[in-house]
This record gives sequence, C-alpha cells and structure tokens, in this order.
Amino acid sequence: MLTKKNNMKIKFYLLPCFLLMLGFTIANAQDLKDLRVRPDSSINEKKEGKALNVKNINVPIPKLDLEVNYWKHWSKVGVNFNQAAFSENWKLGGINSWAIVGLIWHKSDYTKNNFNFTTEIDLKYGKIRNEGQLAKPNNDRVFWDNKLSYKLSKSWAVYTSFTFESQFDSRYTYGKGSEGQDTITGVVSAFMSPGYFTESLGLEYKPDNTFSLRFGTGTARQTVILDERIKPRSANAYFQRYGEYFNSSDHNKGTGERYGVEEDKNFSNELAFQLTANLDRNLTKNLNLKARYNLFADYEDMNDPAHRLDATFSAKVTSLINVSLSGTVLYDSAMDGAVQWNQALAVGLLLNLPK
Repeated sequence: MLTKKNNMKIKFYLLPCFLLMLGFTIANAQDLKDLRVRPDSSINEKKEGKALNVKNINVPIPKLDLEVNYWKHWSKVGVNFNQAAFSENWKLGGINSWAIVGLIWHKSDYTKNNFNFTTEIDLKYGKIRNEGQLAKPNNDRVFWDNKLSYKLSKSWAVYTSFTFESQFDSRYTYGKGSEGQDTITGVVSAFMSPGYFTESLGLEYKPDNTFSLRFGTGTARQTVILDERIKPRSANAYFQRYGEYFNSSDHNKGTGERYGVEEDKNFSNELAFQLTANLDRNLTKNLNLKARYNLFADYEDMNDPAHRLDATFSAKVTSLINVSLSGTVLYDSAMDGAVQWNQALAVGLLLNLPK
C-alpha cells in the first residue's frame, strides 16, 4: 500500500511532466495562430523578405466552329395536269382535251441587324389543247421582285425595290380556216412585248412576317415592246412594213398607242406613285392564302390608276398533292378600257423546299 509519504513523492515527480506538456501545447497553439489569415488580409500579401508566387494556369477551351447564316430560302416546284377523253361514239357531249401547267416559285431573305434584302421569283407556264384546235397558252407569267430595306422602327422601314414582269410565250388572235380549223390572225403580246421594269423608293409598313404594305412615292416604270409584230406604228410606217395601210378607209390612221408606248417607239417611261400590298398567311394548318395588290398611278394622270390583284388559295392534301384556286383581276387603260380577269382551279403535285 502506498503510504502518505510515497504518494507525495509521486505527485512531486508528475508536476514537472505536466508543466512540460503544458508549455509544448501553448507553443503549438501560438504557431497555429500565426498561420491563420485575418479577414481583412489578402492571400497574396507580401511579407517581409518573402513573396508568395502564384502561377497562372491556362485551361484550354476547344473552339466551336460556329457561323451565323443570315439567309433563308423557300422554294416550290409544281405541275398540274388535266385531261379528258371520249370514245368516237360518245353521244352526251364533250371533247377530247388536255391542259398542263408548270410553276416555279422561289424566295430568299437576308436579314442582319436593321437591313433586309428579299428577292422573289414567280414563273408559270401552261398550255391547253382542245380537239380540232391549236394549242394555246392558258397560264403565262414571269415575275421577279427585289427589295432592300432599312428598319426605322418595329413596323416601319425605308425601302428601294426593282421589279420585272413579262411572259414566256406569244398570245395570238384566232380565226377559222376554210375547213373550220383554227388559224392565227394576229399577235396580241409576246415575251418582252410588253415587258415592265419598275424601280421604287418609299416607306414600308410591315407589322409581321405575313403582311407588308409599300408606299412608293418615288416610282418609275419603263414599258418595252421588242417584238416588231406588236410595235405600235404610224400609218406610213405600217404601210412600209406590210405594204398596206392599217386602216384601208383612213390612210392617216396608224395602230395608235399600245401598252402605253407611242407609235413608232419601243419604249416609254412613267413617273408615278405606287402602292403594293403583299399577304402570305396560313389560314389553317393546310390552307394558305397568298395575295398581291398593286396600284400604279402616273403623276401626269392620277385620276386613272392601274390596278392588279393576284390571289391564290392553296390546300395541301398530302405532302405532295396540292389543290389551288387562283385568279387575277386587272384594270389598265393602256391595255384595255374594261376590267380583265382570269381564274384557274388546279389539282397537281407540289414540292415545297424546305419541307
């Protein structure tokens, strides 16, 4: 058993060990305190005689080969064909006939910031032939429109445009031969006879991508007649070409103006105000309405403007089969004093690109 004397000796020996351990702990605590970073200090703070070197590491980022395409393109290619045939002993009326129409339509749009350029081309050509008659064009148009605009606000822009219009084939007048067959008696129009070139400058209102309205306050239109058979001629010029007078009862009378071009000329120029409205809108998922209205008022005669409205309803039956109802209403006193119109209902194949 430990005596009271021995117990005092053990405590005497443990006291120095305890003091030694306490001093070591205080020293280590002091070292850790010096390593702590004060809240208002910087990690790269330079200390006396020492500097903290921090190496910059560049992490390689792979380059993405991205390119912004400001162009958009749309195209349509189609063909419509109608045909009817009857046996020789068919008694209930009708006649063998066929009709075919081909069309190509393309539109490109370039938009960057406030600049926009749009080009649109519309080509149509078709023929119809009834038994015992000559084949005749039943749809014929060349149309090319280009517009450059700069946006002034959300819906308004200043624009300049260039438009070309004509036809592919000649249109004739017909008579009956000695055996009742069709014969050509004259030429009414042909390619570049007339041909129209129109330059316009003004303001455009475009609230969305389906409708636009142009106010062409500065518009010029050139009418060209290149076909010598259609060129307007004075009485003497007509006699020199054909060996006879245009009007046998009046040798001073020529053909008069044709399409606004004066006699013995191939070209005319007009300065005018032009109003053009374009609509291209999907009425339902498979039904589209495309229309273009153009008013052309010569500044020399604002009371007799020319009007033209083209409209087409297109219904998609399948991805390739399309039904369309189209028509044109036209009034131009330089062509005729009355309103002209045409209408066509067609079923055919139509390929849209992109789909």
